[in-house]
Amino acid sequence: MLYNSNRSKLKAIISGGGTGGHIFPAIAIANTLKKRVPEAEILFIGARDKMEMEKVPAAGYPIEGLWISGLQRKLTWQNLAFPVKVISSLNKAKKIINRFKPDVVIGVGGFASGPTLRAATGVKIPALIQEQNSYPGITNKLLAKRVDRICVAYEGMEKYFPEEKIVLTGNPVRQEVIDIAGKKSEAVEFFGLDTTQKILLVIGGSLGALAVNKGVLANLENFRKNNIQVIWQTGKYFYPTATTETSTMDLTGIRIIAFIDRMDFAYAAADVIISRAGAIAISEICAVAKPTIFVPLPTAAEDHQRKNAQALVDKHAAILIPNHEVQDKLQETVTDLIKNDQQQVEFISNLKKLAIKDASERIVDEILKLIKQA
Repeated sequence: MLYNSNRSKLKAIISGGGTGGHIFPAIAIANTLKKRVPEAEILFIGARDKMEMEKVPAAGYPIEGLWISGLQRKLTWQNLAFPVKVISSLNKAKKIINRFKPDVVIGVGGFASGPTLRAATGVKIPALIQEQNSYPGITNKLLAKRVDRICVAYEGMEKYFPEEKIVLTGNPVRQEVIDIAGKKSEAVEFFGLDTTQKILLVIGGSLGALAVNKGVLANLENFRKNNIQVIWQTGKYFYPTATTETSTMDLTGIRIIAFIDRMDFAYAAADVIISRAGAIAISEICAVAKPTIFVPLPTAAEDHQRKNAQALVDKHAAILIPNHEVQDKLQETVTDLIKNDQQQVEFISNLKKLAIKDASERIVDEILKLIKQA
């Protein structure tokens, strides 16, 4: 669907951020909107001290920052400032909207999307939110009654949102990362591994995952004894520990990397994956359809990572190990899965059923429908 409005130029505000899990989908939506409507003018609104203030300009879009943050779980002085931040951010969001005059406002979750969407819906501007997780955050729950459309990545979201507003679109994923067809041999060679042995990929996140890293470190020699090769993204914080602790170990078939730049090769090489359960990681894993053991981050807001992973477990598409059980269960779980071809085939089949590779296109379809209806 192409933009076909009487307006001279489509203008959109995209708001949210705080983590890559919010920022990446926002940029993917913006890129698809620009592809569909090249003359579109897009402005981002983020939290002024969060990573979107760096990542969004790097992607080529302007951004304005609000003085906003979340409530702390314990009583702190930052919580005393929270009402002031909300009022300040709401006022600034109103000023930005009055000046920019958007045709549509899109929220992707994160602190800044609350004041922005509240201000936009207050003056009847068409609004859409994208919920990446199987259990929505507080901001999107509060906004659900005010917005016109809610794009979700999981079935069953009518438990949390008005059913008539929900559209199942999936989460936008990086096409260059999930494009793994025909790359297996090249990928294995890229990492200097053996094509005749199984490969375990460990991706705890760009910053790492302490429990996962400790579990992998404790079991590296066991993995090698079972002819399991390992590509291990430690994150920058654990990398010095990993290299020091393995300095006297035989690392044949083990690749220890702080951050993997070629995730397409990592996914292509992998037979089995260990991963945290962030929404975007799960969407990428569904798209590449690789059997995965999820170790959800226990401190994620409202335990959403566990709920994300459980949604796949319920579809017989993955395995879940609680964070506190990694040390005891990781080695046996990995070995059992990597030797169980039948279970791998079942997981691959069910992951493919869950994959949505054109999510950003579907979301932009809904954005353009809203503008047309306005």
